[in-house]
Amino acid sequence: MRLKGFRIVARRYKCRAGEIDLIVRRGDLVAIVEVKARPSLAEAMDAVTPYGRRRIISATDHWLAGQPDHGRLSVRFDLVAVLPGRWPVHVPAVFTA
Repeated sequence: MRLKGFRIVARRYKCRAGEIDLIVRRGDLVAIVEVKARPSLAEAMDAVTPYGRRRIISATDHWLAGQPDHGRLSVRFDLVAVLPGRWPVHVPAVFTA
């Protein structure tokens, strides 16, 4: 994500509502990144279940509430798939809130 111009804001952010693997920012864009290690991209994408999405969205709301500039931020939910023998694959906007 750094190679794509993002600054890492938080790793493994946890709260009662849920957990976020990685929070990165580039300007006013905040990407909430779920990291999945699976044999294929399809399996990594399928591993982000509806229940998991709800928990990620809840944790995102919690994190955003603590940001002084939260009103001007754009939030996107991304996936980074860690696949065997390949560079990690970044999938922007894998789901919406």
